[in-house]
Amino acid sequence: MNAVLDHLRRQRQHHLDLLFDLISHPSVSAHGTGVRECADLLCKLMRDGGIDARVLPTRGQPVVFADVPGRPGATTTIMFYGHYDVQPPDPLEAWLSPPFEPTVRDGRIYARGAGDNKGQLLAHVFAVQAYLATGAQLPVNVKFLFEGEEESGSPNLVEWAKANLDMLKADAVITSDGPKHESGLPQVFFGVRGLLYVELEATGANRDLHSGNKGGIAPNPAMQMAQLAASMKNPDGTAAIAGFYDDVRGPTPYEREILSRIPFDEAEVKRDLGLGELARVGDLSHLEKLMFEPTVNIAGFHSGYGGPGSKTIIPSKAIMKMDMRLVADQDPDDIYRKFVTHVAKHAPGVVVRRMAGGCPPSKTSPELPVCKAVVRAVGRAAGTAPVVLPALGGSMPDYIFTKVMGLPSIGVPYANPDENNHSPNENLGLEDFYSGIVTSAYIIDTLGELK
Repeated sequence: MNAVLDHLRRQRQHHLDLLFDLISHPSVSAHGTGVRECADLLCKLMRDGGIDARVLPTRGQPVVFADVPGRPGATTTIMFYGHYDVQPPDPLEAWLSPPFEPTVRDGRIYARGAGDNKGQLLAHVFAVQAYLATGAQLPVNVKFLFEGEEESGSPNLVEWAKANLDMLKADAVITSDGPKHESGLPQVFFGVRGLLYVELEATGANRDLHSGNKGGIAPNPAMQMAQLAASMKNPDGTAAIAGFYDDVRGPTPYEREILSRIPFDEAEVKRDLGLGELARVGDLSHLEKLMFEPTVNIAGFHSGYGGPGSKTIIPSKAIMKMDMRLVADQDPDDIYRKFVTHVAKHAPGVVVRRMAGGCPPSKTSPELPVCKAVVRAVGRAAGTAPVVLPALGGSMPDYIFTKVMGLPSIGVPYANPDENNHSPNENLGLEDFYSGIVTSAYIIDTLGELK
């Protein structure tokens, strides 16, 4: 490790130059621009550092894959996952410097893709290359899987993974994406909530009507939709959809212990959000709600007149968009069927459409030896214990690793909490970038101790 860490200190500027080169190449999967070219560049960067990487086709954008054997007798195989595609940079006028011209200001790299995800995936690459450059034998076998469609929902990765399961065999997947804990402490997480998104449409007359001339005889789809929405929640905030909680897996005693150690300042959260009180759902704690409780949420409601002044009408149509965050072991297909049944019972004429972009929940037990080893490694690198989250409240295609590949999946974000991923002026702290490389090296070293 000493040789590896010394090498990484000497290579700081070189690693920064390589990162600048990679993020200077636009790779916006939503537009399909520059993605294949960026895959080729990433592959070359890896090859130049001794990693035999390949660009492999999918039905969409290609993946960059590499398999680096460890020292003779290495029994553990880890797979580093990341994505080289980025979000669209719009709105361009909100950027203080051009999004694909990386600029350092106040100790941060500003550019689209700096933190999400090029800087973080390169941390894994540079750590492995440091072992190769110094002659230090890798204590584990390492695989890399970098995709080019994550920002578009990974539409082709499931099919590709199913067709290449033998090539993807490993003991765990490690992903560095997203920010560290809001406190600035390093963070490790072991799952995500799933997502089901639906659109509902209620229709009345064939046109908007005068609310006086037709009031009392014409049905009001906005009122129907409001009553339907109200039927989905109990007074304590829990979902009133029959069978919604049937398969929910609650926290284990070990996970409850982890929850008790997570920093959470309710007063600061309320101040930041401008709220007098946070939402209450049953008798669960705030953190337990975020990680172990499914939600039923109205994302948008559109009907009738919303302009200045008044317009006395009975609207002819109402549209409501809803998302449901699901937890282990809920199945999006099962929840969708229960949701449709609820709508048919309470508002028979309302049409339900299932939207694309959903994904199942995913969960890895933090009690696995490989998971505890990663937590130790992050603590070794940072010199302080990381914040450990049993799961994130958000969603990502983590199920591809846990359900399709059948592997434990561990998240170790390296970016600063205010990285502005998906927003203008996305940034990555220089020290966060460098410390991420070191953390990857410690993960490799620590996992090498596993049998």
